[in-house]
Amino acid sequence: MLGEYVITGRRAAQIAASVERAVGAGELEPGQLLPPMRELAERLGVNPNTVAAAYRTLRERGVIETAGRRGSRVRPRPATTGREYIRVDVPEGVRDLADGNPDVALLPPLAEVFAAAAAQGDREPVLYGAGPVEPELARIARADLDADGVPDGPVAVTSGSLDAIERVFAVHLKPGDAVAVEDPGWGSVLDLVPALGLRVVPVGVDDEGPLPGDVRRALEGGACALVVTDRAQNPTGAAVSAARARALRSVLREHPETLLIEDDHGYRIVDQALHPLAGVTHHWAFVRSVAKAYGPDLRLAVLTGDAATVDRVRGRQRLGPGWVSRLVQRAVVRLRAGGAVDARVVAVAYSRRRDALIGALARRGVEACGVSGMNVWIRVPDETGAVARLLHAGWAVAPGARFRMNAPQGIRITISTLTDEEIGRVADAVASAIGSVSGDGDRYV
Repeated sequence: MLGEYVITGRRAAQIAASVERAVGAGELEPGQLLPPMRELAERLGVNPNTVAAAYRTLRERGVIETAGRRGSRVRPRPATTGREYIRVDVPEGVRDLADGNPDVALLPPLAEVFAAAAAQGDREPVLYGAGPVEPELARIARADLDADGVPDGPVAVTSGSLDAIERVFAVHLKPGDAVAVEDPGWGSVLDLVPALGLRVVPVGVDDEGPLPGDVRRALEGGACALVVTDRAQNPTGAAVSAARARALRSVLREHPETLLIEDDHGYRIVDQALHPLAGVTHHWAFVRSVAKAYGPDLRLAVLTGDAATVDRVRGRQRLGPGWVSRLVQRAVVRLRAGGAVDARVVAVAYSRRRDALIGALARRGVEACGVSGMNVWIRVPDETGAVARLLHAGWAVAPGARFRMNAPQGIRITISTLTDEEIGRVADAVASAIGSVSGDGDRYV
């Protein structure tokens, strides 16, 4: 069962650490079966409850998974091997189209707004016991949400989208719960779910968002949460259409106990209308990050949701960081109120580059997808070979393994800084690296 490796320890923490060290060192491999709790307890001379506590810790840390009578196994993708490590080292002289970053030329300058926010802080210092949300940020955020049809709810502020998603998971789910996640989808979420001891249930995606049939099967199969990217889906560029939103809301009405989390990270960089799903289920959360429009280092996202969910998130946040810096919040208020980013100009810039690359690829017989945001997704028969050949040709792209589970192989190209002169050359290199791609069009599964 374990080969030559011997689990050691007398206390739960020691037993858990012994297993985790072995997983990290490769001595216990993904999928390897661990001893039944009673058997291991007898071997170690400890109470079975001690081993049960150790296994519970390992599940919560995403190291193992337990499937009832089938026992506990090392996770196929343990949290110690995150998808962020599946990336290309970009040598000098190679053009980086893999990083997923916005165009810095479209980001606003920050010095003036932070100076003004700091001056306000000198006049009105934020001390312990102050409210966690800048009132003007809450007002502006709520007005934007109202305009986009997001249901009424209280507002919280978190350190980016992933922080918000993790906090919502933590206040609603328990280890072993299943979460329906887009496939291909954001690699950080695909890592986060198992790291929290939760199970990933992949849901297919096309240009209009998650496939309703897949979502229905996931929820009927026991998934108790669903994560949806409304626009600028990473890596495919999908955007939930009005028709798809109606279909998904219909599915969710059949499962009102589902925890729904919507990530609108494309806020103020896309020109597609928002079609929110929120409000159909009892518990929901809607997240908007400022990273793509104002800058990743601001680390700020606005979260709204049903009153119970937001209250739980705020309560747990008080026991940790307490709040996101009001200095940063005030700077974001000034950026938003002062029109530092013209959302229409940004959206048009990304749309033009994205459409130009997709068109150039199509003329070379290569199918590519992306209707919103900064990325283009291309199905390939061999992503490792395609990435290597493109790197040799001078272009670094992101391997699809960072973003997928069951979905076919692919590569992601970030178009945010592509120039007109580069588009044709990139398309030539892709066509040479992979040839024409056959498949079922804009479905990515």
